[in-house]
Amino acid sequence: MAISKVAIVGAGVMGEAMIHALHRIGVKASEITIKEKRSEREQELVTKYGVTLNSLSDSDAILLAVKPQDLEKTLSEIGPEIGKGTLLVSLLAGVKSSRIEELAGSKVRVVRVMPNTPLLIGAGMSAISAGKSATESDIEWVENLLSKSGATLVVNEDLMDAVTATSGSGPAYLFGFVEAMIEGAKRLGLDESAAKLLVSQTMIGAAKMVSESGKDAKTLRE
Repeated sequence: MAISKVAIVGAGVMGEAMIHALHRIGVKASEITIKEKRSEREQELVTKYGVTLNSLSDSDAILLAVKPQDLEKTLSEIGPEIGKGTLLVSLLAGVKSSRIEELAGSKVRVVRVMPNTPLLIGAGMSAISAGKSATESDIEWVENLLSKSGATLVVNEDLMDAVTATSGSGPAYLFGFVEAMIEGAKRLGLDESAAKLLVSQTMIGAAKMVSESGKDAKTLRE
């Protein structure tokens, strides 16, 4: 089934990033519906992007971008609006596709995604896994969507915890390392601006060497 109308449930930072991603694959603002518990946030995004507040019932796909602890309540609220055969794409960390299928019912197809925060600037790493009813075309659509905001990798769902520990949490590890390097540079006499430039460009260059040189990290380090 072709996907042309898409809803985003949960319009925080990641939900807004999904509006950009949808635009990049040619989904018009008029075909995007958002649902957010904060009405002022809904209106903000309607004004900013021209998206709609239509019923979810017309949506071919629904992107779930709520907090994991809000999932059960959210699905109980939107359940009556979810049409049979709707694709549910979960961006929730730590929530198995089987749990979403249990809450939403057998009428949906679920694809689970573990993105990371660099997706917000088009440099994300998103792992994708299929729920029991998801089709190959579902995976291809999600890959196409997320590849416009970084790299993608399709994995078996039993590897999602490993993905979360690696790429999901990875930016936070690196931010901590960058923070320490900048503070160290400042203690050596560099000002904030110079320290930030030196460290950030060093990280960018090192990452490009890992991804593009064909050499492993140990060889590059030596």
